[in-house]
Amino acid sequence: MPELRICTYNIHKGFSQFNRRLVIHDLRERLHTLDADIVFLQEVQGMHMQHAQRHADWPAIPQHHFLAEGMWIDSAYGGNAIYDHGHHGNAILSRFPIVTSANQDVSDHRFERRGLLHCEIALPGDSPPLHAVCVHLGLFAGSRRRQMEALCERMQVLAGDDAPIIIAGDFNDWRNHADRLLAQRLGLQEVFCGGRGRPARSFPSALPVFRLDRIYVRGFDIRRAEAHFGGPWARISDHAALTATLQPRPAA
Repeated sequence: MPELRICTYNIHKGFSQFNRRLVIHDLRERLHTLDADIVFLQEVQGMHMQHAQRHADWPAIPQHHFLAEGMWIDSAYGGNAIYDHGHHGNAILSRFPIVTSANQDVSDHRFERRGLLHCEIALPGDSPPLHAVCVHLGLFAGSRRRQMEALCERMQVLAGDDAPIIIAGDFNDWRNHADRLLAQRLGLQEVFCGGRGRPARSFPSALPVFRLDRIYVRGFDIRRAEAHFGGPWARISDHAALTATLQPRPAA
């Protein structure tokens, strides 16, 4: 199959930094310009009744459906944080059919609700199904370690040793412990590490300092990787958007 373009983005529930402005409409426009085939989103608002009452232009449909309109034919959502007036979580948007989707609760304590959204995506041609996982890991090192172990265990069972995998999202891993674990357990590589040796700086989006967001792949050659920050990007989320162009390797 031809090259595959992917994106990961923490969209901050459709609000600008410090929740000053509703920016979900601007965000959709910017996201569409990236022309990605598969998009991994974190902090997606599935429902929020108070925001719907407060903002006249609040979308009438869940944010992942709103963002996908006119660009991606399929989407999946996993609600992690559930409260009286709504819920939010992770989402995957795809130009190709999503065959299966499941959301695994990996919350480490009751103050941080976290999940792993795992989809199998049917790529064109005779390519095997792609295992795509959208993650948003915890703020504490112990939580992240246990969540990554759960991620590795799931993928070892479902994807075996050679199925193509893309794992992307907000790892909150500023000490970069994920690289070694995911390489050793699953044979994954981070898309920015080949050329620069370290993941991209992605937070805050005005002038990134911390390397929080990642794209890990197996079964692909990395053609290009970019971080989108500053300018209009800084006005619509506190995280940079990351994109990568991948060339699938022939099946063994």
